[in-house]
Amino acid sequence: MKTPSVFCLLASGFEEIEALVPVDVLRRAGGTVVLATVEKELEIRGCNGISVVVDTLLSETAPALSREGKPQFDVLMIPGGREGISRLREDGRAQQLAATYEKEGSWVAAICAGPIILSDAGLLAHRRFTAHFSLSGELPYSFATERVVVDERIVTSQGAGTALDFGLTLVRLLMGHQRMEEISHSIMA
Repeated sequence: MKTPSVFCLLASGFEEIEALVPVDVLRRAGGTVVLATVEKELEIRGCNGISVVVDTLLSETAPALSREGKPQFDVLMIPGGREGISRLREDGRAQQLAATYEKEGSWVAAICAGPIILSDAGLLAHRRFTAHFSLSGELPYSFATERVVVDERIVTSQGAGTALDFGLTLVRLLMGHQRMEEISHSIMA
């Protein structure tokens, strides 16, 4: 069985819990997770002042896509944090990656303010999704109240308080229910 892989895209001002909890859970389950940023330095600071050193910079030769423009990972994951999402929106590459991943049949996952990127990419129209309640005015259509929503190959979650559920859902989708149960039991979730 192929090791599932996740490309986690961050910008300064990201929400630490929404990034690091799912990454931790996925790595505990045996997944490969690459942290990338649109910033110019590998060390970035989250919205609560926690610095994180990512694995790579998102550049023209980013590992997220092959030379042929195909996804190199099973999942594109976009954590929230208003400032981080604003920076990703301004950069524009997150929307392009999300559209490519969805078009090619890969998973696209976003939490909290992250679904704004998916909306910008045109991926939420006619889909059920969730996001942080503060975004209901900006993303009013199909806004669900569940902690995590899976609609086709789009996974969305509400915020920092649902980060563990989000991570465990990704483990279930990528590695199966049994593996999710094992990880859940091991961390007493």
